[in-house]
Amino acid sequence: MYHHVKQLMYTVRVDEPDPRFGNMLLEQFGGANGELAAAMQYSVQGLNCDDPARKDLLMDIGTEELSHLEVVGTLARLHLAPMKFSRDAAEADPLIAIAGGGGVNLFNSMGTAWTADYLKVTGELDVDLRSNIAAEARAKIVYERLIGFCDDIGTKDALQFLMTREITHMKAFAAALDSLEKPRFSVGQIAPSTPLVNQYFNDSTGKGERGEIDTTGPWNKGGEWEIVESPALKTLNGSTTSGKGAEMQTEASEADDPDMIEELLADQLRDLLHAEKQITKALPKMAKATKTEQLALLFTHHLEETEAQIERLNECLKLLGAPARTKACKGMMGLLEEGDEIIAKYQKNPSGLDLALIGAGQKVEHYEIAGYKTARDLAQQLRQTAVVHLLQLSLSEEENADLLLNQLARPLMSSATMPEAVV
Repeated sequence: MYHHVKQLMYTVRVDEPDPRFGNMLLEQFGGANGELAAAMQYSVQGLNCDDPARKDLLMDIGTEELSHLEVVGTLARLHLAPMKFSRDAAEADPLIAIAGGGGVNLFNSMGTAWTADYLKVTGELDVDLRSNIAAEARAKIVYERLIGFCDDIGTKDALQFLMTREITHMKAFAAALDSLEKPRFSVGQIAPSTPLVNQYFNDSTGKGERGEIDTTGPWNKGGEWEIVESPALKTLNGSTTSGKGAEMQTEASEADDPDMIEELLADQLRDLLHAEKQITKALPKMAKATKTEQLALLFTHHLEETEAQIERLNECLKLLGAPARTKACKGMMGLLEEGDEIIAKYQKNPSGLDLALIGAGQKVEHYEIAGYKTARDLAQQLRQTAVVHLLQLSLSEEENADLLLNQLARPLMSSATMPEAVV
């Protein structure tokens, strides 16, 4: 919840208005590196953040950026004020003077409208924090240049304050990134290909008339680095080898033992097939047991999805030329047995039963998600594109079902913990 305190974070004083400089200030009002972009970027990242501590950081700084927007907007308005009554001043920017009445609007210094495309939001906390550090660095440089073009002492003092806060935010974001204790280049979940990740492609080669000399430094030499000489030129020349440097390693590797991987994939598919067939028997019981109509509909809908997933698994085995038989999935048998125990235990407690059923359902979904991911990755290694596609469809359905169950659990938990009304 926002509350407007009718006082600027920093008191603004402009002694000598300068409409041209006011136009420059709009870069930090509605520009790509401006305060509104920062406020929206950090706030949206905060809304998406599941980490309470870092969410608080993002929302705190996002809110401060809104305060900075008010400071910059006030500075710009005071500098643009002469446009309201002076033609000479208005000629500094007719768009502001005529269309905007000499006031600020969400445009940059060139009159380009603000856009959400300025925001860098990935939903990956470490990646977003790196983007924020870079955003603060760019904003610091913009303020530095504005100070260099400003003659008004009061304005320079305000800009110095704002510029300093950019460094403060950089420090906070950097500390938050370090506190995650992730390796510097551990981005996302999928590991990069080795040794490709440590190969530096020397793609700007030349000597004398052919260009500047090649250079080396810690970015391409020492440690794990391996220089690959002109991979594009090798391809053009029809050569796959050279007397200098390492050879480029392709991103996708061939399976050392494709028969073994195919056997593993077939086993995984049969395990999933047995699991899904068991689930088709369990879901109607779960739908009947629940006391919440929406949860019953979710179980019924997922039963239809499960039947389609069985057909896909049979098709996958057919594409591999493997018999479409099942392999007893003991893990799923145990999970569904737990589900039966839950129904029996909480039969007389409606809210407890529904929450327990959701928990049991999510255990099942997570088990299936793990199975489908394993099968999909094995199929990718074998370059079985059609199998990968079918498995990805089912995997997406399982992930969506897990998400829907989680959404249903929240209001049920809230209602279960609310005190009874006093009559």
